[in-house]
Amino acid sequence: MKRNIISDEFISQLEAISLNMKGLMKGYFGGNHKTSSYGSTVEFADFREYVLGDDIRRIDWNLFSRFEKYFIKLFVDERQMHMQFFIDCSSSMGVEGTKKRETALKVLAALGFISIHNMDKISYKFMYGDSSLDKFGVICGKDAYYRALDDLENIKFNGEVDIEKAIKSSPSIGHNDGLTVIVSDFLTESNFKSAVDYLLYNKREVMLVQILSSDELNPGYNGRNILMDSEGADSIVDKSLKINITRGAYEAYQQAVKDYLADIKNFCKSRGVDYLLLSSDSNIEKLLLEQLYAKGVIK
Repeated sequence: MKRNIISDEFISQLEAISLNMKGLMKGYFGGNHKTSSYGSTVEFADFREYVLGDDIRRIDWNLFSRFEKYFIKLFVDERQMHMQFFIDCSSSMGVEGTKKRETALKVLAALGFISIHNMDKISYKFMYGDSSLDKFGVICGKDAYYRALDDLENIKFNGEVDIEKAIKSSPSIGHNDGLTVIVSDFLTESNFKSAVDYLLYNKREVMLVQILSSDELNPGYNGRNILMDSEGADSIVDKSLKINITRGAYEAYQQAVKDYLADIKNFCKSRGVDYLLLSSDSNIEKLLLEQLYAKGVIK
């Protein structure tokens, strides 16, 4: 089936990939991720002494012959991970010509498919203002995933977003049951770092995916330009600024971008959070998989 967001060829590539969770987690039965609880898989975890009511088929008779006590075998459980996506739907993410919107939707589609293909469940939460819209609810199975995928192309990007408030006010964050992915350009005055700490407090694994256009990463510097706030009500707002982009201004901007990206990267490193930086003008399919493999997020 022809889709604008993700091609059937790319989906075929994703079918051979699975997410690599860093730690043990709680969750729901049915997935392929190891947890800190005990269950009935074939992978041995530990022994404990037999108590009345235990399944006698799990008694280890070799240990009984050595210690003359009954011990039963415990095995690693497997659970279904809940992968949550928080998507920055501000105007700066939807500026025409930057492809940031298209890139964000491809990230949602690709990571969502990997999770669904590995029998996990996903949620797409679209951030507007200081709240998040859970448009599809919890998605389980490929039929529900493809239905959501068809609607993703209609998602609107407008206004400003307070990432901290949108995430902290969202219900059903979950606790120690999977990965939260925040997709944004992070060109915001909101305290997104506080939102990350909030998710980590709830024992969620976290990944930040920052999407910037080539002009944001490396703008031209000749001539007089008007810098406009893309999240303002119109083109004539207090945050708009006319400026001559000289070499000095260009170099200052480059340094500011470099410092800002380094700050985000260092923050993520200090928290054990995965961080991906994607240029919306690159081959997203290739770049996304390369970075995910390099960081050990997928295997």
